[in-house]
Amino acid sequence: MLTIHPIPAFNDNYIWAITDADGHCVVVDPGDAAPVQAHLQQHCLSLTGILLTHHHFDHTGGVKALVAQWRCDVYGPQSDKIDTVTVTVDEGDVVHLAQPALRLQVMAVPGHTLEHLAFYSEPQKALFAGDTLFAGGCGRVFEGTPEQMLHSLDKLAALPGDTRLYCAHEYTQSNLCFGLAAEPDNAAIRRRYDKVRQLRKQQLVTLPSLLQEEKQTNVFLRVDEPDVVETLAQQQGQSSRVSRFAQLREWKNTFICKE
Repeated sequence: MLTIHPIPAFNDNYIWAITDADGHCVVVDPGDAAPVQAHLQQHCLSLTGILLTHHHFDHTGGVKALVAQWRCDVYGPQSDKIDTVTVTVDEGDVVHLAQPALRLQVMAVPGHTLEHLAFYSEPQKALFAGDTLFAGGCGRVFEGTPEQMLHSLDKLAALPGDTRLYCAHEYTQSNLCFGLAAEPDNAAIRRRYDKVRQLRKQQLVTLPSLLQEEKQTNVFLRVDEPDVVETLAQQQGQSSRVSRFAQLREWKNTFICKE
């Protein structure tokens, strides 16, 4: 049986540790080696693999130190910005890990970066989405286009509703606060926001979430919903689906939560 545990890093990152009963561990996006090493030591674990979703330093900065100690393979996108990947993977590839026994489907989800990947385990009902899809939100569009990002979100949203989302940052509260501004009459967002606020007051992790819940409360997956369309039309007039997404993302970039 596998367990998935968040290792906090920096101000709001999560490094996900996937562990079996025999003490073998794989980590996702280790931006900092120190908390990973502390977790491995505390739980008497052996690091057997590293998964990288994209090249940003807060996702890759700890890889060299971990590989120097554990000599494990690093699975990630082909990119001249990552020199630590030992096994390059892309859309349609499958990563098979023996220890822990784990099978992951690789999905190309560009937008945040051009080479961004997600890793999906159907048996574990787990999606490691990096900075593409967040609980209640999505990543900024840095290198790709709004069209690419929206297509990537559509691809992830098409996975089964009982899939658990393991994203890389604790942004849930601010994302849902924005959601209330974009879709103010959505009672499901309000309920989730109130619940998340209580969790964060206790400094508790708000992840993972279910994709089914994201489809009901994540406005970036709801650009076709009438209330979202109306809110955006009041700001800018009628627009295409991609333009609505771009408008929504630009609005979120400067949004300040007042609750």
